[in-house]
Amino acid sequence: MTLRVLSVVSELFPLVKTGGLADVAAALPAALAPEDIAVRTLLPGYPAVMAAVTQPELVHEVWDLFGGPARVLACHAVGLDLLVLDAPHLYARPGGPYRAGVGGEWPDNAFRFAALGLIAAQIGHGAVAAFVPDIVHAHDWQTGLAPAYLHYAGGPRPGTVITVHNLAFQGQFPLDLLPALGLPPAARAIEGVEYYNSLGFLKAGLWSADRITTVSPTYAVEIMTDEGGMGLGGLLRSRAPVVSGILNGIDTSVWDPARDPHLPANYDAATAATARARNKAAVQARFGLAADPDALLFGVVSRLEWQKGMDLLLGVLPALTAQHAQLAVVGSGDPGLETGFAAAVGDYPGRVGCMFVYDEALAHLVQGGCDALLVPSHFEPCGLTQLCALRYGSLPVVARVGGLSDTVIDANEMAVASGVATGVQFYPVTPERLAAAITRTALLWRDRELWRRLQQNGMATDVSWRRPARHYAALFRALVEARGG
Repeated sequence: MTLRVLSVVSELFPLVKTGGLADVAAALPAALAPEDIAVRTLLPGYPAVMAAVTQPELVHEVWDLFGGPARVLACHAVGLDLLVLDAPHLYARPGGPYRAGVGGEWPDNAFRFAALGLIAAQIGHGAVAAFVPDIVHAHDWQTGLAPAYLHYAGGPRPGTVITVHNLAFQGQFPLDLLPALGLPPAARAIEGVEYYNSLGFLKAGLWSADRITTVSPTYAVEIMTDEGGMGLGGLLRSRAPVVSGILNGIDTSVWDPARDPHLPANYDAATAATARARNKAAVQARFGLAADPDALLFGVVSRLEWQKGMDLLLGVLPALTAQHAQLAVVGSGDPGLETGFAAAVGDYPGRVGCMFVYDEALAHLVQGGCDALLVPSHFEPCGLTQLCALRYGSLPVVARVGGLSDTVIDANEMAVASGVATGVQFYPVTPERLAAAITRTALLWRDRELWRRLQQNGMATDVSWRRPARHYAALFRALVEARGG
């Protein structure tokens, strides 16, 4: 039997992207199709989304959705079946999906994303006759009210699942907004949406959803601790029987070194050595690095934030450059970290190069040309860049946390001897251990035959959505069965 899943997201690659959520939202529906799961994706009608809508079908209307009219438009775009929430008073504005350009967050974000959850609940209750879902699948805080609205409505409803992509972002707003958002007085409780005397969107979803998933098995364990739970550990421990970790994958048609249009030289495992040398030279030229084929070229493709360990990386640049190594950084974020990396370009001419943008083409080039990819995150729910690195034959050097721990096999002596090593792990997440990991990586680099074996192991790793999709399909079917479907 085909199951129908409404995926509710706040961003979707390639239309709107601030992080890995957009990639997951774009790739998972196609991966679920072979499992006989039909997915439609509900997302806000931001300007970039509306520009992609062609031949829309009006399937639902609301005359007053938190201050203005709204329509739900069904269409097929970017290879997906979409339901677009066209509410110009909420979404037709410049800037990012959550923030007003370089300013702070949009002041009406509580209403913007409550609207997304409320419409998801209405669709869950049959507002779109052509697609009545068996499961409503919410993602992160922006859609956390979807299972809450369904819960408080009472009566028959679809099963609900919420996936936590990053527990650090929780969506907290003044509790006195409760009536304006259409939530009943009963919701104003610890067993409800109240969270430290505020209204917690993510907390609401974690409390009310039938199932909770997160994006790696190790992160699922970490968030149930006081240290990793970021204030929600107790709630998650109380719901432990319905919490699971399902590792992310990547879209291997988008991330394919054999066909990647952003690479000067395409390659597969058999031709990687020669082609990657050409790509490395292109990275060095693009980032103003010395044209040195023997230098160990580290890459970073990341938001420049504390979570990602960029503060640690800045502190170990002397150790990195002492290893006859180079660093190419692509990303943006914290102004202080950007300033620090900009200064490093001057301090280490020809050794450190930075591009303070997020550019998809540059990200592909760095993956296809760097020798090793640094991911020194303080915490990491899953991480996608290390999966891309494995696929592209760039050795991932990662902190042993969250999904990084689950996806990279450390090149310790026994793993190397067994022929399964794919990268380098370090822990605890300190400057000293990061510097030691860089030194270990440099030692591996000097043994080029061993390095090639590690590359081959990485490129042979299945980083696709095939296995995760099977896990999601099993979870969805078990939930429908448990609910008597």
